Amino acid sequence: MKMISEDLTLVKGMEEDDNASFKAIYDKYSRAMFIYAHNIIKDRAVCEDIIQEVFISLWSKRKTNNITFLKPYLFQAVKFQIFNHFRNNKLSTEDLTRLNIIDVSMNVSQRLEYSELDQIIRDHVAKLPKRCRQIFVLSRYHHKSNKEIAEELEISVQAVKNQISKALASLRNNLQLEEAIVISLLLLY
Repeated sequence: MKMISEDLTLVKGMEEDDNASFKAIYDKYSRAMFIYAHNIIKDRAVCEDIIQEVFISLWSKRKTNNITFLKPYLFQAVKFQIFNHFRNNKLSTEDLTRLNIIDVSMNVSQRLEYSELDQIIRDHVAKLPKRCRQIFVLSRYHHKSNKEIAEELEISVQAVKNQISKALASLRNNLQLEEAIVISLLLLY
């Protein structure tokens, strides 16, 4: 969680036109991004261009990007640029195979990063008031509809909606994450 917090500080600095924050992001991630691209493309000049394009875009869109998780954002941007490169050039079967292998390893890495966040979310859910927690767990972890929960607990659908809203608001406030990120993470279960 420390890395995510440091990254958010750098992103906020960059959004406020702080060149030092932008340089710190570049210094922290550009080498790993280059290695990721080079493992797929095997052309140093093309990979350098891809990384440069990602950082130019990052800076030019710094006021509107709304980045919460910097590392996955940057690597997804590299992957997008690689796809653009393949689309604009002849794509070999070997290139596709390498891209799929690298993509699988990236997904494993991202799952490990999110497991820490997942545990923090679960800890906060455990601290919700009993009825609120019960409804939230049935909704997000057991994937029950509001109607199913209402019938099971013999309450109104509106009461279910209110408790879910209360839980999301509590998580958002306690975790200091935007609602969309909290909801998307909770819908992954």
